[in-house]
Amino acid sequence: MTARAINWTPTAGMSAAGRRRYWRGTGIAYLYLSPAVLLLTVFHFFPGFYALYISTWRWGIVQERWVGLENYVRALSDEAFWRSLGVTVWYVLLAIPAEMVLGLLIAYLLFQPIRGRSAYRTLYFLPYVTSSVAAAIVWAWLYNNEYGLLNSLLKGAGLPAGRWLRESSGVIELFASNFGLSVPGWLSGPSMALAAVSAMSVWHYIGFHVVIFLAGLGNIPRELYEAARMDGADEGQVFRRITLPLLSPTTFFLGTVSTIGALQAFNQIYVMTNGGPLDTTRTLLMLVFRTFYQQTRVGYGSAMAFLLTFLILLLTLVNFRLVGRRVHYD
Repeated sequence: MTARAINWTPTAGMSAAGRRRYWRGTGIAYLYLSPAVLLLTVFHFFPGFYALYISTWRWGIVQERWVGLENYVRALSDEAFWRSLGVTVWYVLLAIPAEMVLGLLIAYLLFQPIRGRSAYRTLYFLPYVTSSVAAAIVWAWLYNNEYGLLNSLLKGAGLPAGRWLRESSGVIELFASNFGLSVPGWLSGPSMALAAVSAMSVWHYIGFHVVIFLAGLGNIPRELYEAARMDGADEGQVFRRITLPLLSPTTFFLGTVSTIGALQAFNQIYVMTNGGPLDTTRTLLMLVFRTFYQQTRVGYGSAMAFLLTFLILLLTLVNFRLVGRRVHYD
């Protein structure tokens, strides 16, 4: 039996006509797959391997000399790289938990039998299908120091106007200063500008979370809720004991996808702050953009881009190892 298993082929035991049909069907399948494979090769695989090749060269406007891993070593010892990585981590911590929590709460409310439920679902999904560049322009106007809507509302209420996208001080530092307190630099927190950009990101992506959570809620058997309520469970217990555990695959998927997306955030940051003020919103991808396109340090920028790729891959693997085992699929 072992020898049969080792020598088994897809056409084993088939007649000559059967083998011809099998290989003809296989050829047709590969023929249908070939356009997608060609597109992936031309626009994904080849550029990726070519960028990896560039990252091992000292490459400015023109190709100069091969340096091996020198660009990677230089990036890992560059203060700007680590500062941008810290900004990226703050951005993820500000945006992703808010998107997940608010998305789940809104989805749970919209899952209830309320009037106009379809219209509300559409309204919450509209920001996600809006161009991120267009949305960022509108939010930049809302945050404008002189004629922005937020400052107009604050002035109308007799409150001091905020600097929003021009404020480089940390949110914890600003909060403490209102009470006459001072905090050390390492405890100042993310800048107000980064918090403002994160708020725009939460607004933009929350519709995606709502739709996916609604799909997950729809897969939970209604009989479980009915049985729990018959046993005397209140709504809080039903939510904690039934909804959250059975939503764990959906939560795990959204957490993984959203974190990967946040680590690559670019459009809204570029439009709203361009990395400022004082580089307090310069994420790692913004640093790669400046190094590659504005400073024309092509090899060095490619190396930093691959370090970001390795970071995303590492975090994804850790997430699958630590969180994935806690997911309940039945």
